Amino acid sequence: MPDLVEALDVPLGRVRRLIDEHYLIGSRRSGVFAVPSIFIVDGHPLSSLRGTVIVLQDAAFTDDEVIDWLLEADDTLGRSPIDALLAGHKSEVRRLARTLA
Repeated sequence: MPDLVEALDVPLGRVRRLIDEHYLIGSRRSGVFAVPSIFIVDGHPLSSLRGTVIVLQDAAFTDDEVIDWLLEADDTLGRSPIDALLAGHKSEVRRLARTLA
């Protein structure tokens, strides 16, 4: 969490709220809670991430599964979903995510 506080330049309480409200998503796979740095753009959570995370969680994905899905290449998109989100293609990504429900 201290790294997130520094990267986002906000207090710890705000970082926790961003996670609780699904603006960011992280994992404890390595033992320490971590958010992939690609989810943070110019010191802010990627704006299109939240809706996509919510769609996937509604489809019963765990946080680890959401992160894996976002980072893995997808043949339909021709790239990873996170790369498509970064390129501004959130509708395409969310449409694909809804098919997983």
